[in-house]
Amino acid sequence: MKMKSNSNKPGPLTAIPALAEQLQSTINLAQLALPETTHQRLLELANHIKHEATKSKSIGHSTNPGVIVLFAGESGAGKTMAATALAHHLKHALYRVNLNSVVSKYIGETEKNLRRLFDAAEDGGAILFFDEADELFGKRSDVKDSHDRYANIEINYLLQRIESFQGLIILSSNMKSNIDPAFLRRLHYIIEI
Repeated sequence: MKMKSNSNKPGPLTAIPALAEQLQSTINLAQLALPETTHQRLLELANHIKHEATKSKSIGHSTNPGVIVLFAGESGAGKTMAATALAHHLKHALYRVNLNSVVSKYIGETEKNLRRLFDAAEDGGAILFFDEADELFGKRSDVKDSHDRYANIEINYLLQRIESFQGLIILSSNMKSNIDPAFLRRLHYIIEI
């Protein structure tokens, strides 16, 4: 896993602030008011990421594409706070992806924006955070017109980039049941918050 520690300093995506917003926290995992089982899952995730980063560093290249995590829970349960605390614990910058800026009405622009976003995050070792992922990764509809076809192409490209990303991606959802089951199978961790 290609994760460079950057101690939550202004990071790699400052060149493209319209696509992502840096979230910072001084709260660590131990300070979160969560059930013990949730704390244990978050620590397990953090240890997994540290282990993979150490392993990749010792052999000189990444051995796997990264980790995709879903934080699921009701609105206001602390999913964003858990993401910022995890990033603080790992000493990595965390960026919330601004989907309104990433998705474009012009053909090809969404893929170009996603490429810029993922390349910058990967090069800088940043964690990407997709808030309200159920809207983005919801159950896909049938293709009824060219707009639906291009929307599915964009989602497929996003899924491809997420799966090949050499770092940590955190998704949050209030409605896990609305997420496409095919995408849920691709997740490494699902943590109820």
